Amino acid sequence: MPANRKDRYGMTLSTNSPAAADRWQEGVDLLLAQNYGAEEKLQEAIDLDEGFALAHGCLAFMHMTRARPEEARESAKQGLALADGITRRERHHIEAVSLWAHGKGPYAIKRAKEHLAEYPRDAILMRVAQRLYMLGCSGAGEPHFPPALFAMMQELAPHCGDDWAFLGQYAFAHHEMGHIDQALQLAQRSLELNPANAVAAHSVTHSYFEWGDAATGGDFLGNWLEGFDPRATYHVHLSWHQALFELALGRYQEALQLYEDWIRPTAVEKNISGLSDSASLLWRLQIYGQEAPPVPWAEVKEQAAPAATRPGPAFRDAHAALAFAASGDREMMEQMIERLHTDAEKGSVFAKEIILPLAQGIDAFAQEDYAGAVAWLEPVFPQLTRIGGSHAQREVFEDTLLEAYLRAEQFDRAEAMLQERLSRRETVRDTFWLGRVMAGKGETAAAQDNLTQAAGDWRQHGDPETPELNNLKSLAAALG
Repeated sequence: MPANRKDRYGMTLSTNSPAAADRWQEGVDLLLAQNYGAEEKLQEAIDLDEGFALAHGCLAFMHMTRARPEEARESAKQGLALADGITRRERHHIEAVSLWAHGKGPYAIKRAKEHLAEYPRDAILMRVAQRLYMLGCSGAGEPHFPPALFAMMQELAPHCGDDWAFLGQYAFAHHEMGHIDQALQLAQRSLELNPANAVAAHSVTHSYFEWGDAATGGDFLGNWLEGFDPRATYHVHLSWHQALFELALGRYQEALQLYEDWIRPTAVEKNISGLSDSASLLWRLQIYGQEAPPVPWAEVKEQAAPAATRPGPAFRDAHAALAFAASGDREMMEQMIERLHTDAEKGSVFAKEIILPLAQGIDAFAQEDYAGAVAWLEPVFPQLTRIGGSHAQREVFEDTLLEAYLRAEQFDRAEAMLQERLSRRETVRDTFWLGRVMAGKGETAAAQDNLTQAAGDWRQHGDPETPELNNLKSLAAALG
C-alpha cells in the first residue's frame, strides 16, 4: 500500500516515493500557472513511482488540455488500475478526468462539483471544472456557463484564501461576468504571490481588453511575455491576445509578426488545440481589412482538418468553419456541415440551433452572401456562450455578424449592436464602424465625426498604412 504524503494544500498523496511527490507538486504548480514543464515533471513522478495513481490522473488532464483524448483515456485508465489503496479523494479525482476524457462532460462536472464540495482546496479538480464549463454545451452541458462558473468559485473562495492559483482562476470567473475591476484586483494579487502565474497575467489581459484599453493592456502583456518561457503552450494564446491589442491600435505589422513568430501553425506545434488562435486572428485580419491577410490560410485549414469529419467540441468546429470558409475549401466545409446536419437529424438540439447555423453563416459570409450570413448568424448571437470560450474569443463571431450587417446594408441593426458595445467600452474600430453606419444612412456629418476620431486614434498609435486605415480614408474622401 502506498505511503501517505501531503501536497501543499495538506491533502494526502498516495506514493512511496518522496521524490515522486516532490516532482508531482512541481508539475502541478507548473500546470496551475500554465508554465512550461508540467507534463515532463508529472512523467518524472511516474518514472519514480509507476504506482503513483494520481500522477497518471494529472497527466490525463494535461493530455485533455492539449486535445489528445486518446492519450488522456490511456493515462486515466492506468490511474484507475492503480486505485486500490489510494484515498477516496484521489480516486474521485481520476474518475472525473476519466469521464471527461470519455466525452461524458455533464457527468464529469457533476463528479467534480461533488468532489469540490468535500475538498474545496483541490486545485486540479477546480481547474478541471473550469475547463468543462469553458467548453459550454460540449463540456459541462451548461448553455450559459459564466454564472455557473462564477457561483462555483464564490462557494470555494472562503476555503481558498490568498492562494495564488485560486485567485488567478477566480479573476477569470469575474471578468467573464463583467466584474472587471474585481477581476483585475484578484489577478494582480495573484501575480504578487506568483509573478510567473500565466493564468493571472491572462486575466489582467482580459480586463484591459474588456475596458477597451489596448495601449495599457498591450504594454502590460508585452512586458510580461518577455519573462515567460516561449516553450509553454500558453505562450501561443497570450501572443494571440497581444496581437489583438496591436490590431486594436492599428499596428498591423506588429500583429502579423506575432502571428509569424508565435501563433502560425508552422511556427509552433501543429495541434488543433491552437486552432482558435490561428483561425480567429487571420479571420479578423481579413474582415477588418476587407482583404485576405498576407499569410496563407492553407496551413490553418490543415490544422482544422480533423473537424471536417470527426465529432468534437463546438468551439473547435466554429473555428474550423472560419478556416474552411476563408481557405475556400468547399469539400471540407461541406463535409463538416453534412456531419452537423446528421447530428441535428439524430436529435442534437445543440447542433441544430447553434453550431450548424453558425457554420452556415460563416460559409455564407465567405461566399459574399451577407444577407444570408445575417439570417444564419443573428439567431445564434444571443446564445453564443453555448459554444464555450471566453467573451474575447467569441467576439470574432460577433464581429462577423456586425460586418455582415454592414455589407448587407442593414444599418439600423448594425447601429443597435454598435451602440450597445460602445456603451460598455469605446474602441477605435467600433467608432470607425459607427462612421460606416452613419455614412450608409446618409448622415454625413455624424459619419465624418466618427471617421475623424477613429483616424486620429489610429494615426497616433498605429502604422501609417494599413488596409483598415486606407478603407477609412477612402470612405472619408467619398463623403467629401
